[in-house]
Order: sequence, then structure tokens, then C-alpha cells
Amino acid sequence: MKPATRRPRWGLIALLGAALGLGACDPQAISELHEGVSTEADVVQRFGQPERVWPEAGGARTYEYNRQPAGLRNYMITIGADGTMTALRQVLTPENFARVQPGQGVEDVRRRLGKPAQQLPLPLKNQTVWTWKFLEPPSTTKAFNVFFGPDMRVQRTEIGPDPDGPEMRGGG
Repeated sequence: MKPATRRPRWGLIALLGAALGLGACDPQAISELHEGVSTEADVVQRFGQPERVWPEAGGARTYEYNRQPAGLRNYMITIGADGTMTALRQVLTPENFARVQPGQGVEDVRRRLGKPAQQLPLPLKNQTVWTWKFLEPPSTTKAFNVFFGPDMRVQRTEIGPDPDGPEMRGGG
């Protein structure tokens, strides 16, 4: 019998490289964009197609750019009705976390924070927890968790360790 050989999974390697590369390019892309000057085309050229587009009042649109689960930031970039960029925000911040309140719906939370790194059902508690990984200055990776009830409304929130961090791996 011929021994099995391990072949690299080039598709997976390329995907991981692309995901890591996106986050690494963000500071460069951000430095090249200017509120009130840069256009929708400039944003798409530097950030790519958005994960989601949120309609805003007066014909404006907010583009959602997620860097989860590998990254620690999510961006919301608003394009005015005239096609110019009016705002670029990194949304995984303590101020935005504090705005997530009991009773809010899942779409409100998604619109505020972008797509989470993880969505985990907790059937015994009849809850679903969404987790966003973020950077707590100067260099600690943490997780912001939002617990939704069966009606997909916020029940509570918490900040804890990164679920993929070394303190959660066990062993020893």
C-alpha cells in the first residue's frame, strides 16, 4: 500500500493569506481616504466590495466592512447621496459597546457593530451569543459578547477574554 502524502491545501492557504492581508492594508487604505473628498469609487478601490450596504436618510448609504473573525476591527463607511465619503469609522469601540442595550434587536446590533466573529446557540439557556473580537489598548485581544433571547433581542452584554486566546486554550 502506498503511503498517503500530505498535499498543502493551497485554496485554504490563499484564503487565510488574503484575510490577513486585508487587515494589514487597512491603515494604508484609511490614510488615502478623506471625508468630503474621497468618492464611492475610491472607497471600493481601497476596501473592495462591502459585506453589506445599509440605507441611510436622504439617499446616503453605509458600507459595512468586516474584519472578523481573523481581524480585530470592523469599519462602517458612509457615502453621501452625492457619492462622496462622509464618514469612516472603526466601530468596535467601548463607546459603541455601551450603546448596545437590553431590548435592542439583532439588526440594530449588527448595524452598529458589523458582522460578529462568532454566533453560538446556547440551547439549554434558550439564548444565542454573538462575539466580536477587539483590541483593548495597548495590545490585549478581548471579546465583546451579546446574549440574545429567543426573540433575538438583547438580554445582556459582557466583555471577556478572546475565545481563541491563549488563556482559553487550557493544557499545561
